[in-house]
Amino acid sequence: MIRPLTAIALILGTIQLQSAPGLPQGVENTQKPGDIPLSPTESLKRITVPEGFNVTQFAAEPDLHQPIAFTFDDRGRLWVVECYSYPKREFDGKDRVLIFEDTDNDGRFDKRKVFWDQGSWVFGIELGFGGVWLTAAPHLLFIPDADGDDKPDGAPQIVLDGFSTKAKHNSVNGLKWGPDGWLYGRHGITDTSNVGKPGTPDDQRVTQNCSIWRYHPIRKTYEVVTHGTTNPWGHDWDEHGQLFFSNNVIGHLWHVVPGARYARMHGEHFNPHTYEVMQACSDHLHWTGGKWQNSRSGEEHLELGGGHSHCGGMIYAGDNWPQKYRGQFFMSNTHGRRIIHDRLERKGSGYVAKHVKEPFMLANDQWFRGVTVEYGPDGGVFVSDWNDFGECHDHDGTYRASGRIYKIVHGKGNTLAPFDLKKQSDSDLIKLLRHPNEWFRRHAQRILHERAVDGSLAPETLKSIRALYEKENSLPQALRYLWAGYTVADAIGKQTTRQLLDLTTHESEHTRWWAVQMLMNRGAPSAEVVAHFTQLAHTDKSALVRLAVASTLHRLPISDRWDIATALLSKEEDAEDRNLPLITWYGIEPAIAQDRAKAVRLLGKCKSQKVRQFITRRMTAP
Repeated sequence: MIRPLTAIALILGTIQLQSAPGLPQGVENTQKPGDIPLSPTESLKRITVPEGFNVTQFAAEPDLHQPIAFTFDDRGRLWVVECYSYPKREFDGKDRVLIFEDTDNDGRFDKRKVFWDQGSWVFGIELGFGGVWLTAAPHLLFIPDADGDDKPDGAPQIVLDGFSTKAKHNSVNGLKWGPDGWLYGRHGITDTSNVGKPGTPDDQRVTQNCSIWRYHPIRKTYEVVTHGTTNPWGHDWDEHGQLFFSNNVIGHLWHVVPGARYARMHGEHFNPHTYEVMQACSDHLHWTGGKWQNSRSGEEHLELGGGHSHCGGMIYAGDNWPQKYRGQFFMSNTHGRRIIHDRLERKGSGYVAKHVKEPFMLANDQWFRGVTVEYGPDGGVFVSDWNDFGECHDHDGTYRASGRIYKIVHGKGNTLAPFDLKKQSDSDLIKLLRHPNEWFRRHAQRILHERAVDGSLAPETLKSIRALYEKENSLPQALRYLWAGYTVADAIGKQTTRQLLDLTTHESEHTRWWAVQMLMNRGAPSAEVVAHFTQLAHTDKSALVRLAVASTLHRLPISDRWDIATALLSKEEDAEDRNLPLITWYGIEPAIAQDRAKAVRLLGKCKSQKVRQFITRRMTAP
């Protein structure tokens, strides 16, 4: 159980940490002498949340230090990364992965074990497909644990390499399974990475800096989804499978559109003909503007949310908090020392994030540094606290002797009996696809996907999922069946192009959006698929679906882009949309210089004034 800091640890907290219980041998503190955090007990007392909510301290020092990332396993246990190598890689080989379990449902752990203790620069963790996935620059690692005994089956496997080791707090981070079965992650702006499987030649690697990326665990495919922003450090999907991520400095919340080139804090996009970038979907700032360096203190910023720096990203879809919070995006504001939230609304081809004035949680502690925010199997929300007095750039060193994870529940919370989803039958997992807590849906889908891959899936499972999809009237629930059926069918070779093309005529714009994305996940599209995309660009009444079609352009052969781009840019109603003209431009731009005659014809049909200017500019560029 959690033990209070001893008096000697409080007094000597700025000397070598081997004198404090629970820390790796040889790790040293670099915090300014005399700076010592509040005790875990006092920090907990200071937290305020809305009426009706309760907070417990799930874990704290000396049982936990420097919690930079966490995730849940299929038994509901919390797997936490302790990162000691940040910020200067001075303690390489000391980062750890811990497993915490709360067996009596009191909101505090009572079992703890070390899974692995030899990490360096570990900033992200996810579980699945027989092991543990870690972002550990320069690598994406996989540590096998096929028998699930909480002990590595062997040495870490290098899945990808080439991630920058110079990016510091902008390094590769964050892992989550997407509805499409891909593993998604993030990367910051301060240095460029050239990523590929070990041994990949330089000219075949993926070049990136600030970005959202994804990796397919079966096809071993890696790609960048979006470019731009500054330092994304949190992402999540809403009930329709739309992805959003949090970011620092130049805008805190962004809607993911494949192929997007977002605003950057500094520097230029790799393509010099970008001309204009896309902005955050939020319609507000959490600070007063001006120089972001000046937002680290001041009451004027606190009223708006606290400052420019954000970590964590959760769209609440659990079954414990009141309904009004469901679907809202929650994140930690570093300088505001709080958890804040935005409301997401559809607008045009995308979304707008609206400010919710009242912060959800106030730490009232100068040392609070929230990093990860996630809901668990009982619907309660876990919040990690890096607990460091330094600013987000650690100007005054790092205090490594502390770290906390809090759990926030409404009322008394939900009580769950012990479970292990891995031991459930396919039919039981299918039932979990409609669980009111999205946590269960995501884990059930991933396990079904794993079974499809390893050949242990019952023969009737795919048919059962598809039958439920056909009968379902609720759109969010139908999408759950659609994603599960797609990942399973794709794994066993029973997902046909014809089936996906039929989905592009579905009455729901979100189903049509997913049909387009799934068609692009199958490699180079056929002529039939390209023709279908062209038809959608001409006739689909949803701007969201047209945006999905526009987002395919950058992945199509140059010759296949003209008709689609012409159909999209010919629409008067999209000329002032904040997303469609730019996404279409990014896709058609490489073709402009190759065929002047077609560029002139496109210029005559284009309804977007800015894109007409871009076409003219590109045609005359050297």
